[in-house]
Amino acid sequence: MTKRIYDMLAAAVAQESIGTCFSLLGDANMNFATRLREAGCEMIYVRHEHCAVAAAMAYARKTGDLGLATVTCGPGLTQLMTALPAAVRAHLPMVILAGEAPLKAGWYNQAIDQAPFIIATGAAYHALHWSARMATALRDAFIQARREQRPVVLGIPFDLQDLPWDECDLPQPSRELIPAMSPTPPHPDDVASAAARVASAKRIVVMAGLGALHAGTACRALSERVDGLLATSLPARGLFHDDPYSIGISGGFSSEMARKCLGEADLIIAVGCSLAKHNTDAGKLWPNAEVLQIDTNPLVISQGQVAAQSHLRADAQLGVSALLLALPERSENWRSPDLVRAIAETPADSADYPAEPGIHDPRDAVTALDAAIPQGWELVNSSGHCSYFFAQMPGRAQAQFLTIREFGAIGNGISFAMGVSRARPDTPVVLFDGDGSLLMHIQELETIQRHKMNILIIVFNDGAYGSEIYKLRSDGLSDAGAVFGRTDLAAVARGFGMGGSTITDLSAIPAMIAEFTQTGGAAVWDIPVSDQVASPVIRRAHPQR
Repeated sequence: MTKRIYDMLAAAVAQESIGTCFSLLGDANMNFATRLREAGCEMIYVRHEHCAVAAAMAYARKTGDLGLATVTCGPGLTQLMTALPAAVRAHLPMVILAGEAPLKAGWYNQAIDQAPFIIATGAAYHALHWSARMATALRDAFIQARREQRPVVLGIPFDLQDLPWDECDLPQPSRELIPAMSPTPPHPDDVASAAARVASAKRIVVMAGLGALHAGTACRALSERVDGLLATSLPARGLFHDDPYSIGISGGFSSEMARKCLGEADLIIAVGCSLAKHNTDAGKLWPNAEVLQIDTNPLVISQGQVAAQSHLRADAQLGVSALLLALPERSENWRSPDLVRAIAETPADSADYPAEPGIHDPRDAVTALDAAIPQGWELVNSSGHCSYFFAQMPGRAQAQFLTIREFGAIGNGISFAMGVSRARPDTPVVLFDGDGSLLMHIQELETIQRHKMNILIIVFNDGAYGSEIYKLRSDGLSDAGAVFGRTDLAAVARGFGMGGSTITDLSAIPAMIAEFTQTGGAAVWDIPVSDQVASPVIRRAHPQR
Protein backbone atom coordinates (compact mmCIF):
# COMPACT_ATOMS: atom_id res chain seq x y z
CA MET A 1 0.00 0.00 0.00
CA THR A 2 1.30 3.46 -0.93
CA LYS A 3 2.36 5.53 2.05
CA ARG A 4 0.76 8.95 2.34
CA ILE A 5 1.79 12.26 3.84
CA TYR A 6 -0.52 11.54 6.78
CA ASP A 7 1.60 8.44 7.44
CA MET A 8 4.68 10.64 7.52
CA LEU A 9 3.03 13.13 9.88
CA ALA A 10 2.06 10.34 12.25
CA ALA A 11 5.55 8.86 12.17
CA ALA A 12 7.14 12.27 12.80
CA VAL A 13 4.85 12.94 15.76
CA ALA A 14 5.33 9.44 17.15
CA GLN A 15 9.09 9.87 17.34
CA GLU A 16 8.56 12.92 19.56
CA SER A 17 7.53 10.37 22.24
CA ILE A 18 4.48 12.16 23.62
CA GLY A 19 2.49 9.47 25.38
CA THR A 20 -1.05 10.77 24.84
CA CYS A 21 -2.89 12.80 22.21
CA PHE A 22 -6.34 14.30 22.80
CA SER A 23 -8.41 14.42 19.64
CA LEU A 24 -11.71 14.91 17.91
CA LEU A 25 -11.78 13.55 14.39
CA GLY A 26 -12.97 15.24 11.23
CA ASP A 27 -12.18 15.17 7.52
CA ALA A 28 -8.95 17.11 7.93
CA ASN A 29 -7.29 15.07 10.68
CA MET A 30 -8.87 11.63 10.94
CA ASN A 31 -6.40 9.76 8.72
CA PHE A 32 -3.41 11.25 10.53
CA ALA A 33 -4.94 10.57 13.95
CA THR A 34 -5.72 6.97 13.04
CA ARG A 35 -2.14 6.36 11.94
CA LEU A 36 -0.83 8.04 15.10
CA ARG A 37 -2.82 5.61 17.24
CA GLU A 38 -1.47 2.70 15.19
CA ALA A 39 2.05 4.04 15.86
CA GLY A 40 1.52 3.53 19.59
CA CYS A 41 0.34 6.92 20.84
CA GLU A 42 -2.58 6.71 23.27
CA MET A 43 -5.52 8.54 21.71
CA ILE A 44 -8.23 10.04 23.90
CA TYR A 45 -11.24 10.76 21.70
CA VAL A 46 -13.23 13.61 23.25
CA ARG A 47 -16.64 14.98 22.30
CA HIS A 48 -15.73 18.67 21.85
CA GLU A 49 -12.62 20.26 20.35
CA HIS A 50 -12.20 22.70 23.23
CA CYS A 51 -11.93 19.74 25.58
CA ALA A 52 -9.14 18.18 23.52
CA VAL A 53 -6.94 21.23 23.96
CA ALA A 54 -7.96 21.86 27.58
CA ALA A 55 -7.16 18.25 28.49
CA ALA A 56 -3.80 18.54 26.75
CA MET A 57 -3.11 21.67 28.81
CA ALA A 58 -3.54 19.78 32.07
CA TYR A 59 -1.50 16.88 30.70
CA ALA A 60 1.34 19.28 29.90
CA ARG A 61 1.22 20.92 33.33
CA LYS A 62 1.08 17.61 35.17
CA THR A 63 3.78 15.78 33.22
CA GLY A 64 6.09 18.74 32.72
CA ASP A 65 6.17 17.71 29.07
CA LEU A 66 4.46 18.92 25.91
CA GLY A 67 0.69 18.65 25.41
CA LEU A 68 -0.56 17.19 22.13
CA ALA A 69 -3.97 17.56 20.50
CA THR A 70 -5.52 17.31 17.06
CA VAL A 71 -8.72 18.79 15.63
CA THR A 72 -10.17 19.28 12.19
CA CYS A 73 -10.25 22.51 10.20
CA GLY A 74 -12.76 25.36 10.17
CA PRO A 75 -15.40 24.87 12.88
CA GLY A 76 -13.13 22.35 14.58
CA LEU A 77 -10.40 24.94 14.93
CA THR A 78 -12.61 27.87 15.92
CA GLN A 79 -13.73 25.89 18.98
CA LEU A 80 -10.23 26.41 20.44
CA MET A 81 -10.62 30.13 21.03
CA THR A 82 -11.21 29.81 24.77
CA ALA A 83 -8.62 27.17 25.60
CA LEU A 84 -5.68 28.68 23.73
CA PRO A 85 -5.43 32.05 25.54
CA ALA A 86 -5.35 30.19 28.84
CA ALA A 87 -2.59 27.91 27.57
CA VAL A 88 -0.59 30.87 26.30
CA ARG A 89 -0.88 32.78 29.57
CA ALA A 90 -0.06 29.66 31.58
CA HIS A 91 3.11 29.16 29.49
CA LEU A 92 2.16 25.63 28.49
CA PRO A 93 4.10 24.03 25.60
CA MET A 94 1.66 22.42 23.19
CA VAL A 95 1.40 21.32 19.59
CA ILE A 96 -2.05 21.16 18.01
CA LEU A 97 -2.34 19.56 14.58
CA ALA A 98 -5.34 21.00 12.79
CA GLY A 99 -6.42 20.50 9.27
CA GLU A 100 -6.88 23.17 6.66
CA ALA A 101 -9.32 23.31 3.78
CA PRO A 102 -8.09 21.50 0.65
CA LEU A 103 -5.93 23.74 -1.53
CA LYS A 104 -7.29 22.35 -4.79
CA ALA A 105 -10.92 23.13 -3.95
CA GLY A 106 -12.46 26.22 -5.49
CA TRP A 107 -14.92 26.25 -2.61
CA TYR A 108 -15.11 24.33 0.67
CA ASN A 109 -17.83 24.91 3.22
CA GLN A 110 -15.52 24.63 6.25
CA ALA A 111 -12.88 26.97 4.84
CA ILE A 112 -11.84 29.96 6.94
CA ASP A 113 -8.69 32.02 7.30
CA GLN A 114 -7.44 30.19 10.38
CA ALA A 115 -4.24 32.08 11.15
CA PRO A 116 -5.86 35.30 12.50
CA PHE A 117 -7.95 33.29 14.95
CA ILE A 118 -4.95 31.51 16.41
CA ILE A 119 -2.62 34.50 16.41
CA ALA A 120 -5.25 36.53 18.28
CA THR A 121 -4.96 34.08 21.19
CA GLY A 122 -1.21 34.54 21.45
CA ALA A 123 -0.43 31.09 20.08
CA ALA A 124 1.72 30.53 17.00
CA TYR A 125 0.24 29.34 13.71
CA HIS A 126 2.06 27.72 10.81
CA ALA A 127 0.40 26.66 7.57
CA LEU A 128 2.24 23.64 6.15
CA HIS A 129 1.74 23.83 2.40
CA TRP A 130 4.95 22.26 1.07
CA SER A 131 5.03 18.51 1.44
CA ALA A 132 8.80 18.22 0.93
CA ARG A 133 9.49 20.22 4.11
CA MET A 134 6.48 19.15 6.13
CA ALA A 135 8.28 16.72 8.44
CA THR A 136 10.94 19.28 9.29
CA ALA A 137 8.36 22.01 9.82
CA LEU A 138 6.46 19.73 12.17
CA ARG A 139 9.63 18.96 14.14
CA ASP A 140 10.40 22.68 14.30
CA ALA A 141 6.95 23.29 15.80
CA PHE A 142 7.82 20.98 18.68
CA ILE A 143 11.06 22.91 19.17
CA GLN A 144 9.22 26.24 19.13
CA ALA A 145 6.61 25.06 21.62
CA ARG A 146 9.26 23.80 24.02
CA ARG A 147 11.52 26.83 23.70
CA GLU A 148 8.78 29.48 23.86
CA GLN A 149 6.56 27.59 26.31
CA ARG A 150 3.36 28.26 24.38
CA PRO A 151 1.03 26.45 21.97
CA VAL A 152 1.89 26.05 18.31
CA VAL A 153 -0.95 25.22 15.91
CA LEU A 154 -0.24 23.58 12.55
CA GLY A 155 -2.68 23.95 9.67
CA ILE A 156 -2.26 21.15 7.12
CA PRO A 157 -4.59 21.04 4.08
CA PHE A 158 -6.10 17.59 3.97
CA ASP A 159 -5.65 17.15 0.24
CA LEU A 160 -1.89 17.54 0.79
CA GLN A 161 -2.07 14.93 3.53
CA ASP A 162 -3.32 12.40 0.98
CA LEU A 163 -0.36 12.83 -1.39
CA PRO A 164 2.10 9.93 -1.70
CA TRP A 165 5.07 9.91 0.67
CA ASP A 166 8.38 8.68 -0.67
CA GLU A 167 9.33 7.35 2.80
CA CYS A 168 12.43 9.51 3.03
CA ASP A 169 14.21 9.69 6.37
CA LEU A 170 12.56 11.77 9.07
CA PRO A 171 14.47 14.61 10.73
CA GLN A 172 15.88 14.27 14.22
CA PRO A 173 13.16 14.69 16.85
CA SER A 174 13.12 17.89 18.85
CA ARG A 175 14.35 16.25 22.07
CA GLU A 176 17.66 15.44 20.42
CA LEU A 177 18.26 19.02 19.30
CA ILE A 178 17.19 21.16 22.25
CA PRO A 179 20.21 21.74 24.49
CA ALA A 180 20.08 20.86 28.16
CA MET A 181 20.73 24.27 29.69
CA SER A 182 22.31 24.66 33.11
CA PRO A 183 20.36 26.72 35.66
CA THR A 184 21.13 30.44 35.70
CA PRO A 185 23.31 31.41 38.69
CA PRO A 186 23.03 34.87 40.28
CA HIS A 187 25.72 37.51 39.92
CA PRO A 188 27.60 38.08 43.22
CA ASP A 189 26.93 41.82 43.11
CA ASP A 190 23.19 41.19 42.78
CA VAL A 191 23.30 38.76 45.69
CA ALA A 192 25.02 41.39 47.84
CA SER A 193 22.40 43.99 46.92
CA ALA A 194 19.57 41.58 47.66
CA ALA A 195 21.12 40.61 50.99
CA ALA A 196 21.38 44.27 51.99
CA ARG A 197 17.72 44.79 51.11
CA VAL A 198 16.68 41.77 53.15
CA ALA A 199 18.81 42.88 56.11
CA SER A 200 16.92 46.18 56.27
CA ALA A 201 13.51 44.48 56.49
CA LYS A 202 11.82 43.42 59.72
CA ARG A 203 8.88 41.25 58.67
CA ILE A 204 9.48 39.11 55.60
CA VAL A 205 7.29 36.70 53.68
CA VAL A 206 8.92 34.28 51.24
CA MET A 207 6.38 33.62 48.49
CA ALA A 208 6.87 30.84 45.95
CA GLY A 209 5.27 30.34 42.55
CA LEU A 210 5.43 27.52 40.02
CA GLY A 211 8.95 28.59 39.12
CA ALA A 212 10.07 27.64 42.63
CA LEU A 213 8.70 24.11 42.85
CA HIS A 214 12.22 22.69 42.78
CA ALA A 215 13.38 25.19 45.41
CA GLY A 216 10.92 24.45 48.19
CA THR A 217 13.54 23.31 50.71
CA ALA A 218 15.71 26.35 50.04
CA CYS A 219 12.71 28.68 50.42
CA ARG A 220 11.89 27.11 53.78
CA ALA A 221 15.47 27.61 54.93
CA LEU A 222 15.47 31.23 53.76
CA SER A 223 12.23 31.93 55.58
CA GLU A 224 13.64 30.45 58.77
CA ARG A 225 16.88 32.43 58.40
CA VAL A 226 15.05 35.76 58.13
CA ASP A 227 12.46 35.01 60.85
CA GLY A 228 9.84 35.09 58.12
CA LEU A 229 6.73 33.31 56.91
CA LEU A 230 5.96 31.25 53.83
CA ALA A 231 3.27 31.73 51.19
CA THR A 232 2.58 30.60 47.64
CA SER A 233 0.72 31.64 44.54
CA LEU A 234 -2.54 29.76 43.90
CA PRO A 235 -1.05 27.33 41.32
CA ALA A 236 1.77 26.50 43.77
CA ARG A 237 -0.68 26.06 46.66
CA GLY A 238 0.50 23.35 49.04
CA LEU A 239 4.24 23.64 48.39
CA PHE A 240 4.74 24.34 52.11
CA HIS A 241 1.64 22.53 53.34
CA ASP A 242 3.40 20.86 56.28
CA ASP A 243 5.34 23.90 57.52
CA PRO A 244 3.86 25.52 60.65
CA TYR A 245 4.86 28.96 59.41
CA SER A 246 3.11 28.64 56.06
CA ILE A 247 0.20 31.07 55.72
CA GLY A 248 -1.00 29.44 52.49
CA ILE A 249 -2.12 31.28 49.39
CA SER A 250 -1.13 34.84 48.60
CA GLY A 251 -3.81 36.43 46.43
CA GLY A 252 -7.53 36.78 46.19
CA PHE A 253 -7.90 33.34 47.80
CA SER A 254 -5.84 34.27 50.87
CA SER A 255 -7.20 33.23 54.25
CA GLU A 256 -7.98 35.76 56.95
CA MET A 257 -4.71 34.92 58.71
CA ALA A 258 -2.71 35.24 55.51
CA ARG A 259 -4.17 38.66 54.80
CA LYS A 260 -3.32 39.78 58.33
CA CYS A 261 0.28 38.59 58.09
CA LEU A 262 0.82 39.95 54.59
CA GLY A 263 -0.55 43.28 55.77
CA GLU A 264 2.13 43.37 58.47
CA ALA A 265 4.99 42.46 56.12
CA ASP A 266 7.52 45.04 54.96
CA LEU A 267 9.24 42.80 52.38
CA ILE A 268 7.96 40.05 50.10
CA ILE A 269 10.63 37.80 48.59
CA ALA A 270 8.85 36.49 45.49
CA VAL A 271 10.51 33.37 44.11
CA GLY A 272 9.45 32.10 40.70
CA CYS A 273 6.21 34.13 40.74
CA SER A 274 4.58 36.09 37.95
CA LEU A 275 3.32 38.66 40.48
CA ALA A 276 0.05 38.95 38.61
CA LYS A 277 -2.92 40.97 39.83
CA HIS A 278 -4.60 37.94 41.38
CA ASN A 279 -1.36 37.00 43.16
CA THR A 280 -1.19 40.42 44.82
CA ASP A 281 -4.97 40.94 45.06
CA ALA A 282 -4.52 43.97 42.81
CA GLY A 283 -1.80 45.33 45.08
CA LYS A 284 -3.97 45.38 48.22
CA LEU A 285 -2.42 42.43 50.05
CA TRP A 286 0.79 44.03 51.25
CA PRO A 287 0.32 47.81 51.40
CA ASN A 288 3.41 48.27 53.59
CA ALA A 289 5.81 45.99 51.75
CA GLU A 290 8.21 46.17 48.86
CA VAL A 291 8.99 43.16 46.69
CA LEU A 292 12.31 41.47 45.98
CA GLN A 293 11.85 39.18 43.00
CA ILE A 294 14.06 36.15 42.35
CA ASP A 295 13.44 34.91 38.83
CA THR A 296 15.20 34.06 35.59
CA ASN A 297 13.10 36.75 33.91
CA PRO A 298 12.50 39.50 36.49
CA LEU A 299 9.51 41.74 35.83
CA VAL A 300 9.26 45.50 36.16
CA ILE A 301 5.57 45.76 35.22
CA SER A 302 3.09 42.89 35.51
CA GLN A 303 -0.50 43.30 34.35
CA GLY A 304 -0.38 47.08 34.68
CA GLN A 305 1.24 47.34 38.11
CA VAL A 306 4.82 47.63 39.34
CA ALA A 307 5.87 44.06 40.05
CA ALA A 308 8.94 44.53 42.23
CA GLN A 309 11.32 47.15 43.56
CA SER A 310 14.39 44.86 43.75
CA HIS A 311 15.48 41.97 41.58
CA LEU A 312 17.82 38.99 41.69
CA ARG A 313 18.11 37.37 38.29
CA ALA A 314 18.68 33.67 38.86
CA ASP A 315 17.25 30.19 38.90
CA ALA A 316 15.05 29.85 41.98
CA GLN A 317 17.17 27.20 43.70
CA LEU A 318 20.50 28.86 42.96
CA GLY A 319 19.25 32.36 43.74
CA VAL A 320 17.64 31.46 47.06
CA SER A 321 20.63 29.35 48.10
CA ALA A 322 23.07 32.16 47.31
CA LEU A 323 20.97 34.69 49.20
CA LEU A 324 20.74 32.32 52.16
CA LEU A 325 24.52 32.07 52.36
CA ALA A 326 24.85 35.86 52.29
CA LEU A 327 22.51 36.45 55.24
CA PRO A 328 23.41 36.26 58.93
CA GLU A 329 21.22 34.58 61.53
CA ARG A 330 18.65 36.84 63.14
CA SER A 331 16.65 36.52 66.33
CA GLU A 332 12.98 35.56 66.29
CA ASN A 333 10.69 38.56 66.55
CA TRP A 334 7.83 37.46 64.31
CA ARG A 335 7.91 33.69 64.56
CA SER A 336 6.49 32.34 67.80
CA PRO A 337 4.43 29.46 69.21
CA ASP A 338 1.46 31.83 69.47
CA LEU A 339 1.71 32.61 65.76
CA VAL A 340 1.88 28.91 64.91
CA ARG A 341 -1.33 28.34 66.87
CA ALA A 342 -3.03 31.28 65.21
CA ILE A 343 -2.09 30.03 61.74
CA ALA A 344 -3.36 26.55 62.54
CA GLU A 345 -6.56 27.54 64.32
CA THR A 346 -7.85 30.63 62.52
CA PRO A 347 -10.50 29.66 59.95
CA ALA A 348 -9.93 30.73 56.38
CA ASP A 349 -13.22 32.62 56.48
CA SER A 350 -15.04 33.31 59.75
CA ALA A 351 -18.12 35.03 58.31
CA ASP A 352 -21.34 33.77 59.87
CA TYR A 353 -24.26 32.55 57.75
CA PRO A 354 -27.49 30.99 59.04
CA ALA A 355 -27.98 27.27 58.45
CA GLU A 356 -30.39 26.23 55.70
CA PRO A 357 -32.26 22.92 55.92
CA GLY A 358 -31.14 20.38 53.33
CA ILE A 359 -28.51 22.75 51.94
CA HIS A 360 -24.84 22.72 52.92
CA ASP A 361 -22.52 25.58 53.74
CA PRO A 362 -19.72 25.07 51.18
CA ARG A 363 -17.12 25.62 53.91
CA ASP A 364 -18.52 22.72 55.93
CA ALA A 365 -18.57 20.53 52.84
CA VAL A 366 -14.92 21.28 52.08
CA THR A 367 -13.94 20.45 55.66
CA ALA A 368 -15.71 17.09 55.39
CA LEU A 369 -14.17 16.31 52.01
CA ASP A 370 -10.68 17.30 53.13
CA ALA A 371 -10.92 14.98 56.13
CA ALA A 372 -12.05 12.01 54.02
CA ILE A 373 -10.17 12.17 50.71
CA PRO A 374 -6.92 10.18 50.95
CA GLN A 375 -3.61 11.98 50.73
CA GLY A 376 -1.96 11.20 47.40
CA TRP A 377 -5.09 11.43 45.28
CA GLU A 378 -4.83 13.98 42.50
CA LEU A 379 -6.96 17.09 43.06
CA VAL A 380 -8.17 19.34 40.24
CA ASN A 381 -9.72 22.68 41.20
CA SER A 382 -11.80 24.16 38.41
CA SER A 383 -12.85 27.81 38.27
CA GLY A 384 -15.80 29.93 39.28
CA HIS A 385 -17.18 30.96 42.67
CA CYS A 386 -16.85 27.51 44.24
CA SER A 387 -13.13 27.30 43.52
CA TYR A 388 -12.32 29.58 46.46
CA PHE A 389 -13.78 27.05 48.89
CA PHE A 390 -12.08 24.07 47.27
CA ALA A 391 -8.70 25.84 47.54
CA GLN A 392 -8.99 25.92 51.34
CA MET A 393 -7.46 22.50 52.03
CA PRO A 394 -4.22 23.52 53.74
CA GLY A 395 -2.89 20.02 54.40
CA ARG A 396 -2.65 19.03 50.74
CA ALA A 397 0.66 18.91 48.88
CA GLN A 398 1.22 20.90 45.70
CA ALA A 399 2.35 17.78 43.84
CA GLN A 400 -1.25 16.52 43.90
CA PHE A 401 -2.95 19.82 43.03
CA LEU A 402 -3.77 21.44 39.69
CA THR A 403 -5.52 24.61 38.70
CA ILE A 404 -5.22 26.60 35.46
CA ARG A 405 -7.16 29.87 35.60
CA GLU A 406 -5.22 32.29 33.46
CA PHE A 407 -8.12 33.24 31.15
CA GLY A 408 -10.83 33.39 33.81
CA ALA A 409 -13.08 30.87 32.04
CA ILE A 410 -15.29 28.28 33.67
CA GLY A 411 -16.16 25.02 31.95
CA ASN A 412 -12.63 23.59 31.90
CA GLY A 413 -12.68 21.36 34.96
CA ILE A 414 -13.83 18.13 33.36
CA SER A 415 -11.21 18.51 30.61
CA PHE A 416 -8.45 19.23 33.11
CA ALA A 417 -9.44 16.13 35.07
CA MET A 418 -9.15 14.01 31.93
CA GLY A 419 -5.68 15.41 31.25
CA VAL A 420 -4.53 14.69 34.79
CA SER A 421 -6.02 11.21 34.60
CA ARG A 422 -3.87 10.37 31.59
CA ALA A 423 -0.78 11.94 33.17
CA ARG A 424 -1.37 9.95 36.40
CA PRO A 425 -3.26 6.86 35.20
CA ASP A 426 -2.61 4.84 38.36
CA THR A 427 -3.95 7.47 40.78
CA PRO A 428 -7.56 8.46 41.46
CA VAL A 429 -8.37 11.99 40.30
CA VAL A 430 -10.84 14.19 42.16
CA LEU A 431 -12.37 17.09 40.24
CA PHE A 432 -13.88 19.91 42.29
CA ASP A 433 -16.29 21.92 40.16
CA GLY A 434 -19.51 23.91 40.20
CA ASP A 435 -22.76 22.96 38.51
CA GLY A 436 -22.56 25.80 35.98
CA SER A 437 -19.03 24.89 34.97
CA LEU A 438 -19.66 21.15 34.74
CA LEU A 439 -22.79 21.59 32.63
CA MET A 440 -20.83 23.48 29.98
CA HIS A 441 -19.11 20.24 28.93
CA ILE A 442 -21.21 17.56 30.58
CA GLN A 443 -20.90 15.48 27.39
CA GLU A 444 -17.37 14.54 28.41
CA LEU A 445 -18.79 12.22 31.06
CA GLU A 446 -19.20 9.85 28.14
CA THR A 447 -15.50 10.24 27.28
CA ILE A 448 -14.50 9.51 30.87
CA GLN A 449 -16.68 6.41 30.97
CA ARG A 450 -15.61 5.13 27.55
CA HIS A 451 -11.90 5.49 28.32
CA LYS A 452 -12.37 3.98 31.80
CA MET A 453 -10.82 6.92 33.62
CA ASN A 454 -10.66 6.82 37.41
CA ILE A 455 -12.23 10.22 38.14
CA LEU A 456 -14.46 11.31 41.01
CA ILE A 457 -16.30 14.54 40.19
CA ILE A 458 -17.50 16.48 43.24
CA VAL A 459 -19.91 19.27 42.34
CA PHE A 460 -21.03 22.17 44.49
CA ASN A 461 -24.53 22.67 43.15
CA ASP A 462 -26.05 26.06 43.97
CA GLY A 463 -28.39 25.95 40.99
CA ALA A 464 -26.88 29.09 39.52
CA TYR A 465 -23.82 30.86 38.22
CA GLY A 466 -22.46 31.64 41.67
CA SER A 467 -20.33 34.70 40.99
CA GLU A 468 -23.02 36.35 38.90
CA ILE A 469 -25.83 36.03 41.43
CA TYR A 470 -23.77 37.69 44.16
CA LYS A 471 -22.65 40.48 41.85
CA LEU A 472 -26.19 41.16 40.66
CA ARG A 473 -27.51 41.15 44.21
CA SER A 474 -24.80 43.55 45.37
CA ASP A 475 -25.90 45.97 42.64
CA GLY A 476 -29.54 45.67 43.70
CA LEU A 477 -30.53 43.86 40.50
CA SER A 478 -32.51 40.71 39.88
CA ASP A 479 -30.46 37.52 39.80
CA ALA A 480 -33.09 35.66 37.75
CA GLY A 481 -30.92 35.45 34.64
CA ALA A 482 -28.22 33.53 36.51
CA VAL A 483 -30.46 31.15 38.48
CA PHE A 484 -31.43 27.86 36.85
CA GLY A 485 -32.39 25.45 39.62
CA ARG A 486 -30.42 22.51 40.92
CA THR A 487 -30.13 19.99 38.07
CA ASP A 488 -30.09 16.38 39.28
CA LEU A 489 -26.47 15.83 38.30
CA ALA A 490 -26.35 12.42 39.96
CA ALA A 491 -29.11 11.21 37.64
CA VAL A 492 -27.30 12.69 34.66
CA ALA A 493 -24.14 10.79 35.63
CA ARG A 494 -26.05 7.53 35.93
CA GLY A 495 -27.44 8.17 32.48
CA PHE A 496 -23.87 8.07 31.18
CA GLY A 497 -23.33 4.72 32.91
CA MET A 498 -21.25 5.92 35.84
CA GLY A 499 -21.96 6.31 39.53
CA GLY A 500 -24.07 9.22 40.68
CA SER A 501 -25.00 10.29 44.22
CA THR A 502 -26.58 13.32 45.84
CA ILE A 503 -25.03 14.02 49.23
CA THR A 504 -27.59 15.24 51.72
CA ASP A 505 -25.58 14.20 54.80
CA LEU A 506 -21.91 15.18 54.98
CA SER A 507 -21.25 12.47 57.55
CA ALA A 508 -21.76 9.91 54.77
CA ILE A 509 -18.67 11.08 52.89
CA PRO A 510 -16.04 8.88 54.63
CA ALA A 511 -17.97 5.69 53.83
CA MET A 512 -18.52 6.86 50.25
CA ILE A 513 -14.80 7.54 49.85
CA ALA A 514 -13.98 4.11 51.23
CA GLU A 515 -16.34 2.50 48.73
CA PHE A 516 -14.94 4.52 45.82
CA THR A 517 -11.43 3.51 46.88
CA GLN A 518 -12.46 -0.12 46.46
CA THR A 519 -14.46 0.18 43.25
CA GLY A 520 -12.64 2.93 41.36
CA GLY A 521 -14.14 3.96 38.06
CA ALA A 522 -15.96 7.24 37.58
CA ALA A 523 -18.68 8.95 39.58
CA VAL A 524 -20.38 12.29 40.14
CA TRP A 525 -21.24 13.43 43.66
CA ASP A 526 -23.77 16.23 43.69
CA ILE A 527 -23.57 18.36 46.84
CA PRO A 528 -26.35 20.97 47.14
CA VAL A 529 -24.79 24.12 48.59
CA SER A 530 -26.19 27.44 49.71
CA ASP A 531 -26.53 30.27 47.25
CA GLN A 532 -26.32 32.69 50.19
CA VAL A 533 -22.74 31.94 51.32
CA ALA A 534 -20.56 34.29 49.31
CA SER A 535 -16.82 33.77 49.23
CA PRO A 536 -14.62 36.49 50.77
CA VAL A 537 -13.37 37.25 47.27
CA ILE A 538 -16.87 38.22 46.18
CA ARG A 539 -17.70 40.02 49.42
CA ARG A 540 -14.64 42.25 49.13
CA ALA A 541 -15.09 43.01 45.44
CA HIS A 542 -18.88 43.39 45.53
CA PRO A 543 -20.08 44.48 48.97
CA GLN A 544 -23.81 44.82 49.51
CA ARG A 545 -24.91 48.37 48.75
